[in-house]
Amino acid sequence: MSTLPTEVTVLALAGLLQVCQIGLMSVTANLELDKSKTLGPRDPGRLGKPLVEQVSARTGRIFRAMDNHFEALILFTIAVAVVTLGQASSPLTATCAWIYLGARILYVPAYAFGWVPWRSLLWLTGLIASALMILATLF
Repeated sequence: MSTLPTEVTVLALAGLLQVCQIGLMSVTANLELDKSKTLGPRDPGRLGKPLVEQVSARTGRIFRAMDNHFEALILFTIAVAVVTLGQASSPLTATCAWIYLGARILYVPAYAFGWVPWRSLLWLTGLIASALMILATLF
């Protein structure tokens, strides 16, 4: 059994969530687009519009949700690094890590299906959880 701090375990799970999102984006895009577009080199001008602009609205939202998690994962990774390197793991930081992951998991269908305002509230929840982890380490 792993003895990693909870925050590091959740970071690993968030990384696996990103892998799942890449897979979901790839599958949905490949179902909609010609293989020469998805398997080709994607040279500028060769494809016309970017691939994300050539898919259905839902698949486009799946693309954007994946990109958004890359962005959110940067801040969460910083939060986990600060907590871990600062040896500041606590019940608060562990809870915030789980809240981040839960919000990011729910964010995928919320974005894909256009759940308003839930998508934005889930995004904000993940952001606040990451920020609280950093603040808890500093104070």
